[in-house]
Formats: sequence, C-alpha cells, structure tokens
Amino acid sequence: MPTIKRSVLYFACLSMVFVAACSTKSVETTDIKYYPIDSLDGIITKSGVQMDEKITSDGNGSLRITTSKPTTVRLYETGDIDIENARLIYQAKLRTEGIEGQVYIEMWCRFPGKGEFFSRALQSPLSGSNEWRSQKTPFFLKKGENPVT
Repeated sequence: MPTIKRSVLYFACLSMVFVAACSTKSVETTDIKYYPIDSLDGIITKSGVQMDEKITSDGNGSLRITTSKPTTVRLYETGDIDIENARLIYQAKLRTEGIEGQVYIEMWCRFPGKGEFFSRALQSPLSGSNEWRSQKTPFFLKKGENPVT
C-alpha cells in the first residue's frame, strides 16, 4: 500500500493594508482589515483546517492546514472596502512542514461588471519546512476600480 505524505501549513496574523501614494514621495498606509486568527470564525474553507493554539507567531494561535495533495484554502472575504486608485496589500505569516511543491498566498478581487482577478505572492513561495515567514502580495487599483470583495 503506498504511503501518503501529509504536508502541514500554518497561517497567523493576516491583514489587508491600503497604501495611497501621493504626488510627493511620502506614502500613507492604512490597515483595512486585521485577522488575528484566534478562532475559526469567518474562515470560509473548513475542510482540513483546524485551530492550533500551541504553534503560534503572535500568541493567539494559528490555522493548521493538513493536506496530502495540492489544495486551495479560502480564508476570509472582506466585503466592500470602498477604495480605488491605490495599492491593496494582503499579507500573512506562514509556517510549513514537509511541503512538496510551493505554497503562497493569493488575493482575489471582484469588480462589478468585470469579473474576478487575482494577485499571487509568487516572488516568495515556500516549500519544504520553514519557520514563520511573512508573505505579501499587492493589487494595484486604478481610478474607478473599486473591488466589492
């Protein structure tokens, strides 16, 4: 009988940041949403996902995702955030154990009348086993582009 190797991914401290660049060189940032991951409340994908209060990067706990095949785990939906002409940054802390392949975060934005679009943190994928690492991925919104989720 073949052995199925299980991989484990942990998520902690997810946040979404709004970055508005002015015509000067200063940049203003505003936190839009912060998810401390201290419960499964709001987590969309429940299969293979559980709370782990022992392994944590911030003292609140983490999400433990266990899988033996490539998997997409939907974490949160923000709802309408009412911004445009800005850079939206999705960031998270991740920890991995025995990952074959690559792990990265992904942010999806839906625009009325246009559809869904995504941004992936392909510049910093994780594989194998790693201690806590930060990943982030930007989404550049033009004037008149206002995502609803």
